[in-house]
Amino acid sequence: MSISGISSTALSGMRAQTTRVSAIANNIANSSTPGYASLNTSLTSVEPGGVQAVVSPTASDVDPATELTDLIEAEQSYKAKAVVFETGADMWEMLMSIKRD
Repeated sequence: MSISGISSTALSGMRAQTTRVSAIANNIANSSTPGYASLNTSLTSVEPGGVQAVVSPTASDVDPATELTDLIEAEQSYKAKAVVFETGADMWEMLMSIKRD
């Protein structure tokens, strides 16, 4: 996988986690709305590398404890992917510096 591929994969993961956080926020905001069906976010791999988030309604009620746990998990995952993205950018910059010299 190339450095741009690594960055692209990390970016897709960051986007997926952003989608996941939006669904969680929607669930929390609507938790007391009568008849509200909570949203679930499924993450799937995409080729040639990366992840995609698909949000779909469920038949269950909103569980605040689960939502907060999912939010923490999404935050940690986003941060990890941001580190990968930054590392890929640093590697690319180093390679370009070597190439110029």
